[in-house]
Amino acid sequence: MAEPTSDEGAVLRAAAELVAAFGAHDAAAYFAAFAPDATFVFHTTPERLPDRGAYERLWRRWEAEDGFHVHGCESRDAVVQLLGDAAVFVHDVTTDLELGGVRETVRERETIVLQRRGSAWLAVHEHLSPRPDEEEHG
Repeated sequence: MAEPTSDEGAVLRAAAELVAAFGAHDAAAYFAAFAPDATFVFHTTPERLPDRGAYERLWRRWEAEDGFHVHGCESRDAVVQLLGDAAVFVHDVTTDLELGGVRETVRERETIVLQRRGSAWLAVHEHLSPRPDEEEHG
């Protein structure tokens, strides 16, 4: 495998920091990885979230009403596609989380679109979908 370019490395670092903050349930660091105008599409919510603020409010509601807490998050099979000052980061993600006092492991696919803003790569869109059962689909 070829060494990542400088931009690829920067995108991979930005994505790794985002995933690490999520896995540590560090909401401040997690949301700081997203631009204020970032949008979100989750298979677990009926609506598209139009900006970071909407997601932050939903996160706080999950914590208050559902006892939401992330206990860990693992990323694998990451791929970066550079598109000038934008990049698409795709990976498989396994999350250990708690809802309503019940811990569960969730396996999903995630696409994060990042954009270079100044010297930083910020996430501007996140799309999360369920990952097919690996035993059934190879």
